[in-house]
Amino acid sequence: MTATDPATTPGRPLPLDPSLAPPGTRNFRDAGGIPADRWHADQHGETLVPTHCCFCGVQCGMYLRVDHHGKVFGVEPRNHDINRMRLCPKGINAYQQVNHPDRLTAPLMRRNRDEEFHEVSWEEALDHTVAEIRRVQGQHGNDAFGLLGGASLFSEKTYLVGKFARVALKSRHVDYNGRLCMVSAAGANKLAFGIDRAGNPFSDILLTDCLLIAGSNVGECFPVMTQYLWGARDRGATLIVVDPRETAIARTADVHVALKPGTDSAFFNAVLHVVVAEGLTDEAYLAAHTTGWDEVRKTVADYPPARSAEICGVPEEQIVQVARMFAGADKAMAWHARGVEHHSQGVENCLTIINLCVATGNIGRPGAGYGTITGQGNGQGGREHGQKSDLLPGGRSITNPEHRRQICEIWGIEESELPPAGTSMMEMVWQMQRQEIRGLIGICNNPFVSLPNHATVKDGYDTLEFHAQFDFFLSETAANAHVVFPVTVWAEDEGVMANAEARVVKHNKAQEPPAGVRTDTWVLCELAKRLGAGDKFAFPDSRSVFEELRTASAGTVNDYYGITYERLEETGGIAWPCPSTDHPGTPRLFEDGRTYHPDGRIHLQTVAWHPPMDPYSDEYPLSLTTGRTVAHFLSGNQTRRLGALVEQTPRPWVEVHPSHGFRNGDPVRVVTRRGSEVFPALVTEAIRPDTVFVPYHWPVPTAANALTIDALDPRSKIPEYKVCAARIEAADRVDEVPAPPTAPGHQAYPETQVSRTDPLPPTSPQGRGTAERS
Repeated sequence: MTATDPATTPGRPLPLDPSLAPPGTRNFRDAGGIPADRWHADQHGETLVPTHCCFCGVQCGMYLRVDHHGKVFGVEPRNHDINRMRLCPKGINAYQQVNHPDRLTAPLMRRNRDEEFHEVSWEEALDHTVAEIRRVQGQHGNDAFGLLGGASLFSEKTYLVGKFARVALKSRHVDYNGRLCMVSAAGANKLAFGIDRAGNPFSDILLTDCLLIAGSNVGECFPVMTQYLWGARDRGATLIVVDPRETAIARTADVHVALKPGTDSAFFNAVLHVVVAEGLTDEAYLAAHTTGWDEVRKTVADYPPARSAEICGVPEEQIVQVARMFAGADKAMAWHARGVEHHSQGVENCLTIINLCVATGNIGRPGAGYGTITGQGNGQGGREHGQKSDLLPGGRSITNPEHRRQICEIWGIEESELPPAGTSMMEMVWQMQRQEIRGLIGICNNPFVSLPNHATVKDGYDTLEFHAQFDFFLSETAANAHVVFPVTVWAEDEGVMANAEARVVKHNKAQEPPAGVRTDTWVLCELAKRLGAGDKFAFPDSRSVFEELRTASAGTVNDYYGITYERLEETGGIAWPCPSTDHPGTPRLFEDGRTYHPDGRIHLQTVAWHPPMDPYSDEYPLSLTTGRTVAHFLSGNQTRRLGALVEQTPRPWVEVHPSHGFRNGDPVRVVTRRGSEVFPALVTEAIRPDTVFVPYHWPVPTAANALTIDALDPRSKIPEYKVCAARIEAADRVDEVPAPPTAPGHQAYPETQVSRTDPLPPTSPQGRGTAERS
């Protein structure tokens, strides 16, 4: 920005001018489509409602097309600076869920799981739920009832989930499905920087000279983010991809490190070993801005390339090449995702990447930095305001007496009334098995597909005396509940999300919900009222919740106070922290060389590699790893009902190397210590011979998570989804994909069933060497 730019004048309020942008991002913004004020269309009687996609953490801008009856019937890409008119297959089809015939439109209830669901009134469903809460807590204590939220909820709703658990339920047991996503990165960021978010905006990728992508299949999981990678490549940036599979992005990389699953920290320790040995560290930066460097340097001395090459199953010279490429660049960046984080040492994996960035001075500069690509739409914002078991709003620690006092004052309760920290999502399932938790409310999650070791999950939920679930489709988990509350989809309410850059964006309401459907906010407030806490939940809408959220976050690291709905409409999004309404937001952290630790320094951490928790043996010699595919999202409860997406990817498959002797489409049984399932083979040279891959969007008997291990990272409590010991063997026929559950009186939507029974892997090539289908 120029010196004459009014946005940089000290003391002058930031004009609500869409042509202005926070420092460092202006070159990648334009005035064309950023404001959310184009509520018109070329077609007579049609309205274009500006909003954002409901799926991944990129949060692409889109317009929902609304007809003269007020119904959403289509989508148009929006020229928002995040996505610049681009949408992925999921974004293009997202609108179809709004008026889908599978939508739940009345509460469902049954007294026990042997009965069939029947529709009941809202009064009956709410009163029965409250009676069960009181019964369970009266007999077994407040902590016998728990609440599980979700990171695809608007931030206003995630705020309510945490408050409801602690103030209305008075229970310590609250967590959310973001525990399955980004908490390893969160833990590493807090340890190193004192703040939990990416350090740089996406736009900085366009300025880098060397880009490292670790454990992220960007082309399929975050397709629209690919434009930033290509933009960097167009400028001449080198690209390094670390992934056991040769993904679409890996095939275009200057270096693809196809390391063995579960060896990330050994690899990055070795890269830093070479950087130190060849004198490529930025000693001046380390001396001025870090603590712990001497200890880290001593630790990585134990990881020479020869040792780590053997651990990781990669060439020794490749480790040296990556070190020289990254450290030799003037500006280098590293971004990672679940492939690094879904491990029993997920936090430590992330720390080794942070160590590399910091040791080379690549922090807090345009084109130089570090970030995490969030998986869910509100993966960043969903953990900032209190639904995580150990956090209160504003990222406050629930164990910090001053933080507890501050929140109790805002909520109007005594400090003694605020429960202590709870346990993680998977730990809560184990507590269900032990009958320590006997009742549960679930919101915006589907653990029957998304949690590891399905047999344990099913047993835990079956042991519950009472279970209520909020959803707009009947998920596999909801189908096992006692009460199901039908709630709105994202287009039927308004609220904010924070994307992978920590940019807060606003979703706008496009249509009224169907008769009989309520917002999550309304349901939580009604339950709170019946539980005697109605005065603490007098929220008529999302806007009123957001005003309390702003106040609750003021002065914290996760400061939203300066963010308003009006500013978000005008600017297209504001990166937190944003402490005042004349503050431009903070798209890039650490520009002044200071972190959010009291001493202002980066606290480097030592990491020693250890093997995955599921040991290899002669019986289980291979690594099973899991992940997404471009057509589907998380548990598939939404995308498995959309015809075009089911047609594109009707079923899961197993990727196997040609050396195993299978042909494309052969039935292959994948066996782990948890069980076995049969998938069609997708034979490809794009995967290591010692590794197999299965996408995880489907339920049993085709659920990857019936096979995965429920071992947890000791710090983040994230499950080790990305590696478990396995074997493969020939089978007679593939397991059939079940239809999604439907409410009583409904039949499975026929358009999504046509290709579901297809016994072959997808038609689209997943990797080099994939055979064509006949």
